[in-house]
Amino acid sequence: MEGAQRYFDKEWQRTGYCGDVSGKSGEELPIVVNGWVRRRRDLGGLIFIELWDHTGAVQVVINPELTPEVHERARELRSEFVVSVKGKIRVRPEGTANPSMKTGEWEIVAGDFLRLAPAAPLPFEIGELTDKVDENLRLHYRYLDLRREKMQRNLRLRHKIAMYTRNFLSAGGFIEIETPMLTLSTPEGARDYLVPSRVNPGAFYALPQSPQIFKQILMISGFDRYFQIVKCFRDEDLRADRQPEFTQIDIEMSYLVEEDIFSLIEKYLQGLFKETVGVDVATPFRRMSYWEAMDRYGSDKPDLRIPFEIVDLSPVFAGSSFEPFRDVAAHGGYVRGIPLPGGASLSRKNLSDIEEKAKRLGARGLSPFQIKDGELKGPLVKFLDESSQSLLKSSSSIGDGDALFVIAGSDRREVSEILGALRLELAREHGLVAKGAWEFLWVVDFPLFERDEEAGRWSAVHHPFTSPCSEDVALMDSNPGEVRSRAYDCVLNGNELGGGSIRIHDPLLQEKVFSCLSFTKEAARERFGFLLDALSSGTPPHGGIALGMDRLAMLLSGATSIRDVMAFPKTQKAQCLMSSAPSAVPEEQLKELCIKTVPAVPSEANAPAREKTDPK
Repeated sequence: MEGAQRYFDKEWQRTGYCGDVSGKSGEELPIVVNGWVRRRRDLGGLIFIELWDHTGAVQVVINPELTPEVHERARELRSEFVVSVKGKIRVRPEGTANPSMKTGEWEIVAGDFLRLAPAAPLPFEIGELTDKVDENLRLHYRYLDLRREKMQRNLRLRHKIAMYTRNFLSAGGFIEIETPMLTLSTPEGARDYLVPSRVNPGAFYALPQSPQIFKQILMISGFDRYFQIVKCFRDEDLRADRQPEFTQIDIEMSYLVEEDIFSLIEKYLQGLFKETVGVDVATPFRRMSYWEAMDRYGSDKPDLRIPFEIVDLSPVFAGSSFEPFRDVAAHGGYVRGIPLPGGASLSRKNLSDIEEKAKRLGARGLSPFQIKDGELKGPLVKFLDESSQSLLKSSSSIGDGDALFVIAGSDRREVSEILGALRLELAREHGLVAKGAWEFLWVVDFPLFERDEEAGRWSAVHHPFTSPCSEDVALMDSNPGEVRSRAYDCVLNGNELGGGSIRIHDPLLQEKVFSCLSFTKEAARERFGFLLDALSSGTPPHGGIALGMDRLAMLLSGATSIRDVMAFPKTQKAQCLMSSAPSAVPEEQLKELCIKTVPAVPSEANAPAREKTDPK
């Protein structure tokens, strides 16, 4: 404080925000503003201060001829000092307006100011260039990073998403119900975060990977329209769109079919995009089966902004003299490729680099074709007669100036996934992703089970409570891999916004699914006994969806990482650099919890969790 007589009180409380300062020519309006000194310029005579709060910045002028004592004190101000300024708004002198500032036509002539708090020297300058500062340094000083206009804008957008969501769903008859954070550990695809129980030594709670079982029980309890904006936790390897703790918009309904979910979410997203970013979203969204998405795009979350897709070339090579591809096609394998518009200009070195990318993705090799001045070129052209060359061009829709990249293999999904990943890389490198487009898609008819060869059993693609398609139930005994589920994912621009399913409401069918997943009756009862009991108590047909709120905020804000739309995110090592969590705890605390730690075995400690589709 600056003296016994100068404390922050009512007279120093703001009468306006920095970013809202405005006026008219010839007027001088009194104002009090509070904020941070973003920067100070001392021109020897006049002192200019850029004062900032969450609404923006305004220029404050301190004139030594008008207020010499105030001017003298202002020399001590530094970046990020907190001050309160009393003064008058006026139009800036002619030729001094700053069009890059919202308040650039006006300034405040200070009559007095009160220094409320000093600031230590900054580890980095706060501004638009802060993005170029090492992210770990910014996360260490997250409270400074959050003062940036970009971060303020992102978190306020996130608030708008939450408010719109609550209002929209409440108006639709949904009620928000909180489900437990301390619950039972259940297998849902990723590792649980475990919490030891002090009062039950040797027993553990798990932090929820999702509220899945509880929201199903709410349907059984008669709450037929539930939602929750809920924190979930998964102990898995991290990346740009994944965090150990995240927020999802969780929805469940009774007496519904898939169309009800599609209609609800399309209407919700249409309104949300209009409300938050002014974008008109066209409905209904496109729909595509899982295998159609894999065959055409090599992904179950395809980016439809890219103007080319995977093409089937097995008929081209089935009759060719190139033995490796011909044999693959003859034995029911897959010869597929991706065209690259404009790819004929690629050099031999470029083509070699692309082949190396394909090998890193898992391909055994990659064969390129180019059409230059109407002539098909490539190492395999000599194995194709004129008819086969013509079929290659028509099957892939390539023309003069384009390229085509071909691989072969026996595994349908593997071949598609390699080409799908290559498709994304090439499209981004060559600027072929349509800017400003919003391409929504429903992916449906996922497989219910997938084979876990390492464990030697079937596992659930989504989660074990997803209902199979009624016409495929008979296949559960004879061919589980062919059973389709009543699951669906909502995809936007190559990102999974969320997923859900129609749930199993028949306890006998639920037991059958557990059996397919190699749960004994005793194991199923131990893990899910309370759900099985509830299902046997009169369960309505029900289903739902969970949308990733962090991912939604990331896409709406234009951010490239969900860390940019979360107030206090973790690093890729699941650490909070600001608070130094996680940390060791005193031995006494471990004893109280009946826990003894042992040194980590590197091979086990660093083994990644098996990635699964997010359980929704």
